[in-house]
Amino acid sequence: MPILENYNQFNGRHWETGTVANFLAYTGAKAPHTGRPYSEALLMGVSGGAVMGYFSFAYEGYDPYCRLLTRNTFDPLDTMLARLGVVQHRRHTSSPKKAVANLIDTLESGEPAIVWADFFSLPYNAMPYDEGMWGMYPILVYGYDETADTVHIADRAPIPLTISTEALHTARARVKKDKFRILTLEPPVPDKLPSAVQAGIWDCIKLYTEKPPKGSKNNFGLAAYPHWIKLLTRPKTRLSWAKEFPAGRKMLAGLMGVFDSINCFGNVGYAERDVFAAFLEEASQILGKPALNEVAAQFRQSGAAWDAFGTAVLPDEVPMLGRMRHILLQQRDLMHSQGSTAVEQIAQLKEEEKALLKQSETAFPLNEQEVIAFRENMATHLEKIHAIEETAVANLKTAMV
Repeated sequence: MPILENYNQFNGRHWETGTVANFLAYTGAKAPHTGRPYSEALLMGVSGGAVMGYFSFAYEGYDPYCRLLTRNTFDPLDTMLARLGVVQHRRHTSSPKKAVANLIDTLESGEPAIVWADFFSLPYNAMPYDEGMWGMYPILVYGYDETADTVHIADRAPIPLTISTEALHTARARVKKDKFRILTLEPPVPDKLPSAVQAGIWDCIKLYTEKPPKGSKNNFGLAAYPHWIKLLTRPKTRLSWAKEFPAGRKMLAGLMGVFDSINCFGNVGYAERDVFAAFLEEASQILGKPALNEVAAQFRQSGAAWDAFGTAVLPDEVPMLGRMRHILLQQRDLMHSQGSTAVEQIAQLKEEEKALLKQSETAFPLNEQEVIAFRENMATHLEKIHAIEETAVANLKTAMV
């Protein structure tokens, strides 16, 4: 069965941009301004760039959850590909047999296959099955060996990942609209790169400063910072942290969501401000706008502030919280360094994670006044990030006018 020869493209870190970057690198596409493969940072910027989004969720039977958005999530894949002039070739079937045939045919043609798979069903993510939880994301398949019952995958880790053919089938079949979809790509059109970069930057500016395409303005961009600060510091406000994430298990769950969004969910830290800064440095060269390098430095400053905020929400000074931070980082780093072979270790860390959450129900380490001070400290960090990014976005707009 087909395994692509000399496949070694594992630099991608995010589902959409990382998977496309890996695909384009293997198929030999080169960016005109560097003569090297298209960087993931460039693709991230073209897809809409950095953003701030704040959301909290509370579903019956689950811990409340806080999720931050660090990049554009409004149709980023198709937006990125359309702007770069990339022709998409899609295959879609409801037949399991035809799905395997399409995958093998793609690999035998000499191209890797972008497929959509359920995050919770992929064994190397070590997530327990939950009927109510799913998330379909693009990953890259570069080998399918039925005899050895092995699928070879590139997915966020800088090393090869492997799962069984049945595991891939299960993950691909989880959600009907994405079921058994395969995508391959033509190379980007070099002449479209400047306009693609400009469009991505203006998307970023608009998401920071204007009402988003969907949802409340208070949840996005610069407006999201004072909104979240209000939720942290005014207990009587609707959806305040005092109500949604009170001291105990709920507060710990909320802090975990914040930390995961900054450091683990499809990225490796800094709320992806470092990735966006790298894009702006490339954009400066592509557009001939040196001022973008100064904005890039400001976003790197923001990334450092986000990193400090992540440590502040799960600090070592509070042992239970500090231990949870290390558990989350260990899971991320094991997946990145050992991939599929680390499943048992990651599962053990998840058991410790569950035990700490259980412990926090009756032995939360902060009293009422300490919880208030803790939330105020979170607000102080957010005020700093807001100030940095408000200046950065204003300078970004000035550089583009």
